[in-house]
Amino acid sequence: MYQRIGAAAYKKDLGNTLALCSFLNNPQETFKSIHVAGTNGKGSSSHMLASVFQEHGYKTGLYTSPHLIDFRERIRLDGVEVDEAFVVDFVNRIRPILEEVNASFFEITVAMAFTYFAEHGVDIAIIETGLGGRLDSTNVITPELSLITNIGLDHTDMLGDSLAAIAFEKAGIIKPGVPVVIGERHPETTPVFEKKATDSQSELHFAQEMVRVDEVFATDLLGSYQVANACSVQAALNLLKSEWKLNDEKTQRALLNVANNTGMKGRWQVLSTHPKVICDTGHNVEGITGLVNQLNQEDFEQLHMVFGQVKGKNSSDILRLLPKDARYYFCQPDVIRGLDVNELEKLARDSGLNGSVHNRVEQAYQKAMANASENDLVFIGGSTFVVADLLTYLGQQAQR
Repeated sequence: MYQRIGAAAYKKDLGNTLALCSFLNNPQETFKSIHVAGTNGKGSSSHMLASVFQEHGYKTGLYTSPHLIDFRERIRLDGVEVDEAFVVDFVNRIRPILEEVNASFFEITVAMAFTYFAEHGVDIAIIETGLGGRLDSTNVITPELSLITNIGLDHTDMLGDSLAAIAFEKAGIIKPGVPVVIGERHPETTPVFEKKATDSQSELHFAQEMVRVDEVFATDLLGSYQVANACSVQAALNLLKSEWKLNDEKTQRALLNVANNTGMKGRWQVLSTHPKVICDTGHNVEGITGLVNQLNQEDFEQLHMVFGQVKGKNSSDILRLLPKDARYYFCQPDVIRGLDVNELEKLARDSGLNGSVHNRVEQAYQKAMANASENDLVFIGGSTFVVADLLTYLGQQAQR
């Protein structure tokens, strides 16, 4: 299970997914879709797109990963999580083929999502890639449009150690004759996308050349980095507008109600005020850069950072980006991939950051809250799994 153990669970092959889909009568061929890839922003963009189609009255499927609290978050229909009974029934249904194909957790989940959307007759499904694109399990669909948000150095052990190499993997979702929107131009990645689009005879569009920043619709997803995501989404919608009868009024309303329409969590999510408590799943250099820029726009007396990471990230590069005057509470997310908190603290000290060490996220959070005054800001992040542990803990506390 890649979510827990990392690269050892990554399968560079579409064979298992194709075998599962064939066993299920190829559900991915029965509905229309939009395919979304990218290093950062693909989850937010997918939720924005789903919100827009929901707001226009289309029955909308949404497949994203990873989940934060409940596995069912990955598969939604009009913002509602997949039924638990369907999950159980599906696993029992495919049991005869599982021993043959030795399918991974992610491959099974993708086939489950496709089956759920097919059986419920969705008008359109927004499908987010899990990792990369070319060999990602979701890459068995032929979408209405492909969207690649941006390219950054993440998962370099599996996708390549250069922006061009990673762009090649992401560009794998570009299908023959299917238009593609690219969120950002970059001298290293643009030629990769141009070649793939030419080879596929696909229309290539760059979002920032289609939509001016000052024309981007507002969204309820907080954080200045969401402007780039909204720009990419708006560019994609402009290409689909006439066929899907999308109007600006409903689109603007949808983008102001993304969290409510889709149940999105963990993106610059404000959990409380006095002190202000914010969590965010940004976890790589590009994501952390956006978070730090947003933190610089906040008003507070003291910044408290509850911070943890998983193995395999450019931890030293990330830590050097963090504010030096914050008070840190280092922690270890409760997954096998969690970076040892003592190793994290040492790397942080080498980067000029000082703080206390806590074995669990909730312990670090409790300490930060005990030390914070009402005019302070408490930030929790560094990894999707740090945010997941926090939201799980807060949910348990709310039920008591």
